[in-house]
Parts: sequence; C-alpha cells; structure tokens
Amino acid sequence: MIERIETNQRMSRIVKHNGVVYLCGQVGEGETVADQTRDCLSRVEALLEKAGSSPERILQAIVWLTDINDFAEMNEVWDAWVPEGHAPARACGEARLARADLRVEIIVTAAC
Repeated sequence: MIERIETNQRMSRIVKHNGVVYLCGQVGEGETVADQTRDCLSRVEALLEKAGSSPERILQAIVWLTDINDFAEMNEVWDAWVPEGHAPARACGEARLARADLRVEIIVTAAC
C-alpha cells in the first residue's frame, strides 16, 4: 500500500511505502546558508515526525547547494544536527534551485 500525505496536484510532501518514508525536497528561510540549513532541517524533522519516523531513522539524504563553496558552512549545521551514530548515506552537489533566494535543498528517505 502507498500512503500519500499532504498531497496536491503537483506532489506529496510525504509518501510512505513498505516501511520507507520519502520526503519531498525541503528548503528553508534565512539570509545565510547556515540559517537556511537549520530551518530546512527543522522542516525535515517535522515531516519525519508526522510520518512516524525521526532523524535517527534517515537512510539517505541528498543535499543541493546553489554554490558548492557553501559546503563547509552547511556541513557545520548538518554535523551538529545528525544524531551521533546515525549518519545516513549522503550526497551533496551544486544545482540551480527553484528560487534565486534559496541556497540549500535537502531530500530525505527514512525508515518508518
């Protein structure tokens, strides 16, 4: 069974299937990449909780930065946020995001 949560014509914010939670890409508000990363990760946490999961259960994360030179700043926030001993498989790349003011987007897959 596939369960879709917070669904509209374009997408679902959460999709659950066979014990796995898929989140749509999350972005955050703020002036700096650190601020946006913190806000983004708080949104990830809220969606995981709504889906019956948690940061400890993240399987994979894909991080997109508009400028790869922000990698270290984003990682400072990420490293402080990831629960010790529960680091997921992760990739990070540079990409143009949906709005000019966005600097980071994170896509998460987690176990229920």
